[in-house]
Amino acid sequence: MTTAPEIDILLLLEGTYPYIKGGVSSWMHGVIRGLDHYRFGVVFLGSREEDYEGWRYEMPPNVVQVQSHFLFDKGQEPTHRTSRAHRRPNPGMESAIAAFHDKLQTSQPDMPSSRELSDPACPVGHAMFLESESAWNYLTGCYEASALAESFVDYFWTVRNLHAPLWLLGRIAAQTPAARMLFSPSTGYAGLLGAMLANERNTPFVLMEHGIYTRERRIDMMNADWIRDHRNFLQTDQSEISHLRSLWVKFFETASRQCYSKANPVISLFDRARRQQVLDGAEAERTRIIPNGVEISRFAGLRRPPDAPVPQVMALIGRVVPIKDIKNFIRAAAIARQQLPQLQAWIAGPTEEDPPYVLECRELVLSLELEDTVKFLGFCRVEELLPKVGVNVLSSVSEGLPLSVLEGFAAGIPAVTTDVGACREMIEGSGNDDDVPGSAGGVAGLADPDGLAQHVLSLLGDPARYRAAVETAIARVERRYDRLTMLATFDRIFREAIR
Repeated sequence: MTTAPEIDILLLLEGTYPYIKGGVSSWMHGVIRGLDHYRFGVVFLGSREEDYEGWRYEMPPNVVQVQSHFLFDKGQEPTHRTSRAHRRPNPGMESAIAAFHDKLQTSQPDMPSSRELSDPACPVGHAMFLESESAWNYLTGCYEASALAESFVDYFWTVRNLHAPLWLLGRIAAQTPAARMLFSPSTGYAGLLGAMLANERNTPFVLMEHGIYTRERRIDMMNADWIRDHRNFLQTDQSEISHLRSLWVKFFETASRQCYSKANPVISLFDRARRQQVLDGAEAERTRIIPNGVEISRFAGLRRPPDAPVPQVMALIGRVVPIKDIKNFIRAAAIARQQLPQLQAWIAGPTEEDPPYVLECRELVLSLELEDTVKFLGFCRVEELLPKVGVNVLSSVSEGLPLSVLEGFAAGIPAVTTDVGACREMIEGSGNDDDVPGSAGGVAGLADPDGLAQHVLSLLGDPARYRAAVETAIARVERRYDRLTMLATFDRIFREAIR
């Protein structure tokens, strides 16, 4: 007789809940609380323990177990060593290593199992891959064949750092508790762990992407200053990325394909994201769209009367990180202030994640002489913030279906956003019969501060347009983005998967 798992749904979370506030974390916390008839377990995967300040949420009583693992902490190297016999060159072993490495750079399925990754004598085991002469021969051959423009030292450490989390995932998989089903709100390392567990334990795996992970990581890799590019100006084709950046991008693309191959369903927030998942390797018949939803009653009481004055405040609610393009928001505030001197521009979100970028943003404020206009508020309770805001602004270079915009809609606040994710559909409508006609704000291009500023000024300077946008925002969120409908849909999916 076997004992049923204590955990109904095991959540595999990367860099979000419960250590990071807002965004996907808030969504995840809401799902756990809203579906309190399930017992949840949490496996958190982070970078380094020192990058986090501890849990930012109080665990609901239906969370019965939490594990935290940090993939890039020191001391993660294996303690075992290969034997001298295994270290000597071996053509068969070299072929096995080559096949393993090829899978990380191509679309080939079926990554090695956690047992293989944990076996010191296995060709793709951690110690063997890092210490054997066969691995060295293969690595130097790859470098000579395709990466001579790069420093060998940088190439060597890129390959080691790129592979290292895989062996740690193998060890984590062995420690992961049994559950009736697996759920991850991203691909990446968390999704890869889900694919590994689903494959080895035959456990149902449901995957959801709030934003397309590979796109976001590609943006990160393009901006990462820790990835060196040794090509000189004459060697550099601006339309191509360096070989080292390409290695990282291909790894995350392969990880996504692994997740898509093991998950059912593969969920996205809107149709454009679903189509991208199919292009990236997901089977179309497994994909499904479930829009985000917000607790409308929580924000409805914040709505201003029609004749109430509109605060001359543009606010960005989000983390101060490059993907949110806070500098774009600051430049838009500088442009808008020229026509509206009393304008205030608030940035409400955590500043702990990327201190160097926060410093750059503060320096930009000083250089544009916006100290009296732009305020960094840190993390704020949205119920206290939204009544003081006139226009909700989102300046990101990548998004899914942002909750901050929906929460603003529910509170009767129009939005001005960049044309990312589902933002255009949220503001201008989908054109479907079940949608509400009209605009709930404005949409600008990427890195277009003038476009953002003009939409903000148009709303704040035209009471009729502002009121129409408010009415459209409220009607649209109530019809299409209600949290209770979203929870009921996930409840059905989880019941089906567990059954």
